[in-house]
Amino acid sequence: MDIAFANDGAAGLGQFFSGPLMPIILMFGIMWFLLIRPQQKKQKEHKALLENLKKGDKIITSGGLHGSITGLSDSTLTVEIADRVRVKINRAYVAGLAQTNIEQQPAAKNKDKDKK
Repeated sequence: MDIAFANDGAAGLGQFFSGPLMPIILMFGIMWFLLIRPQQKKQKEHKALLENLKKGDKIITSGGLHGSITGLSDSTLTVEIADRVRVKINRAYVAGLAQTNIEQQPAAKNKDKDKK
């Protein structure tokens, strides 16, 4: 006498999620926290930096130019890179704010004192 058991499919679906799909979900989760999330955070910070630029800020462009902002518009900046030398650049090419020489000088003076 053969006995047939009814299967409602729930056990098969549970085996599918715990079997081959679980490592894929786990890898996606790891990739999200290691790669995607930090990149999104960095993009938000850069966008906030670009929105908060003002005249007189010292910046560094992605091309490596250092200068101070002398004019602003919606999509471009006028940057003075030397005395009476001004260039217009797109806002997107601002890499970040430059450190001023005032912040760098005290560290250099302390090094000179340590050498004596």
